[in-house]
Amino acid sequence: MSTRGGIRGREHVAGWLFVAPVLVVLGLFLVAPILMALWVSVSDWTGQGSPLSSSVGFVGGRNYARLLTGPGLTQADFMTSIRNNFYFVLFTVPLQTVLALGLALVVNGRRLKGKGFFRTAYYFPSVTSSVAISVVFLFLFSSSGVVNALLSAVGLSGPQWFADPRGLFQVILGGLGMNTDTPPALLTDHAFGGLTLWDWLAGPSVAMCAIIALVVWTTAGTFMLMFLAALQDVPVEIEEAAEMDGANSWQRLRRITIPMLRPTLFLVLTLGLIGTWQIFDQIYIMSQGSPGKTTLTPAFLSYQSSFVNQDWGQGAAIAFILFVIIVVLTLLQRWLLRERDGRSGLRYRIGIALSLLGNRAGGAR
Repeated sequence: MSTRGGIRGREHVAGWLFVAPVLVVLGLFLVAPILMALWVSVSDWTGQGSPLSSSVGFVGGRNYARLLTGPGLTQADFMTSIRNNFYFVLFTVPLQTVLALGLALVVNGRRLKGKGFFRTAYYFPSVTSSVAISVVFLFLFSSSGVVNALLSAVGLSGPQWFADPRGLFQVILGGLGMNTDTPPALLTDHAFGGLTLWDWLAGPSVAMCAIIALVVWTTAGTFMLMFLAALQDVPVEIEEAAEMDGANSWQRLRRITIPMLRPTLFLVLTLGLIGTWQIFDQIYIMSQGSPGKTTLTPAFLSYQSSFVNQDWGQGAAIAFILFVIIVVLTLLQRWLLRERDGRSGLRYRIGIALSLLGNRAGGAR
């Protein structure tokens, strides 16, 4: 039996020829920069000349040790940025996910008129320049801005949004009468990473809360479209069968809609997790880490270390530590959202549909 010669007889060669341009582009503009950044993170490059020159020395894990274990201002600033970003993620990801799902359910409603208008209105902040929106929010939340004017109109005194270095929980405790200037010794005598327990438990600052509101407002529209596309794939027959069986709106949402949205929910949470840990432009425009470094984030600290302090090794090390944090949290999130009892998502959905349709048929008989 003869085989054809040439490129048509060797499909694997043809396949490699087709993907070769993409591999070259990815190698030059993705893999090579990552490897270069990894080398910079273990070197003493100062940004002058080529990082591959003979004058650049190998320092091993010194840059990482300064951030994680070395006492001093470097470790304190890095741990402060991790604390700030942790609270930012803790507040932003759930809020933007719940808001996006709620907006998608509203827009997907059968009785809503003008769906095109509402989809556009909700999505519009997501396509607007983040720099422009950040400047607008900076004016809104200034001490003489609109937000404080509205609060004073109803008899409340507006906070100094970008001047108060206290955390939100400290502000609440102060409002309840606790003296936050002299916290309990139990919270100040123990330290981790250069920060006391009082600092770790302070919560996001008032300025960070304003940035959280900005990010939630600008990202909910994008995630709303993802949820909306998934909701439109939910079979109408299943919803109708559950409704005829007496299930209310909350039961249908919890038992049918959300399980079917599990893949989209994982996508939204993952994108939200990555985006919130990489926040930079809003911080750069609105606060640059102020007040009192309470809005300092690892991404902004990496920029500051590299471009301002010319410590490119430390800046690259921060970036790779941030990469590890994102990967670990994404894998943890995937494990938490996995299918239980060994059931695949498709089998789970088919079981729900058959059960509801069977109950519907039984009720009809």
